[in-house]
Amino acid sequence: MPLNNVSYTPKVEPIDPDLDRRLEPIIDLWQEKIRQSPMANVAVQMLRAIGLGGLIVATTLGAAGSSFAQSAPPMTGSTIAVTKPASTAQTGEAAPSADSAAKNAAQNPLASTISVPFQNNTFYDAGPEEGAVNAMIVEPVIPFRLGANVNLITRTIVPIIRLPRFEAGGNSVGGLGNIQPQFYLSPSHPGKIIWGLGPQLWLPTATDDRLGINEFGGGVAGVIVTSRGHFMLGSLVNNMWTGRNDRDEKVNEFTLNPFVFYNFAKGWYVVSSPVITADWTAQPGEKWTVPVGGGAGRIFKAGAQPLNARVQVWKDVKTPTFGQSWTMQAQVQVLFIRKPQR
Repeated sequence: MPLNNVSYTPKVEPIDPDLDRRLEPIIDLWQEKIRQSPMANVAVQMLRAIGLGGLIVATTLGAAGSSFAQSAPPMTGSTIAVTKPASTAQTGEAAPSADSAAKNAAQNPLASTISVPFQNNTFYDAGPEEGAVNAMIVEPVIPFRLGANVNLITRTIVPIIRLPRFEAGGNSVGGLGNIQPQFYLSPSHPGKIIWGLGPQLWLPTATDDRLGINEFGGGVAGVIVTSRGHFMLGSLVNNMWTGRNDRDEKVNEFTLNPFVFYNFAKGWYVVSSPVITADWTAQPGEKWTVPVGGGAGRIFKAGAQPLNARVQVWKDVKTPTFGQSWTMQAQVQVLFIRKPQR
């Protein structure tokens, strides 16, 4: 093969013709041990999930890149700008600072900026054995401009889940859960209150029956956001439905995710954004999960790359039987801030 434009031919030593035959029993035994190992199976499922999440992020970024750079609306402060000025000199308006653009992208779900959060949620004291459930969520957010008056913001929730042993003699399991794409249509000319509304999907992508319900489904999702001084606040809300699977299970779940940010100097902030859910298929008294709490974070740069990192802790004051008693969330969000056009 060519190596630095120089033809290179490797030297091949003669191989013992009986080597394959002598090694075959050892290789077969090693492969069987790996197949029987629960940890190896979990590792394989996790690698498949991470690979799929990376493929979704890369594909979506590639598809959105050129069109977004040309058509997505610029941002001003904490809202999507109404129009694009021809130049700062002509209008006398200052371009949004990199700090305000990064804050908007990190805290506003309808911001016209590509971002990719990596959010790890650990639910403690869950199940009869009071184990820890872990869910890593990769959630690329990609905005598009559909016309002069409408933006489309897509959020794709890719959960990578690990469940502990829930009963004596049982096994833990890890892998991919149900991927949930969301599509928000939002006005390009918002006032003080920004809103978005649209459909969402439930895809049968769970790699194990314990990690999700593999039926197609859908629902409706909405967002409302406003900014007041140092505050950024709003809520995401949705309800999801699916068909029944072969175990007579289905999804009919309501999710409410209110959020309040209070911003300080140098990118620091405090935040409370609990995820409240109601499983409408559960028995009375077993439907609601209500966490209470909050945390802190900071928007900063690693070299030239803007990042947002935060940690929250919630006490789950209402859960179904065997639900978690408290939850910790740690998130790192990669922000792709567009440079203002001159």
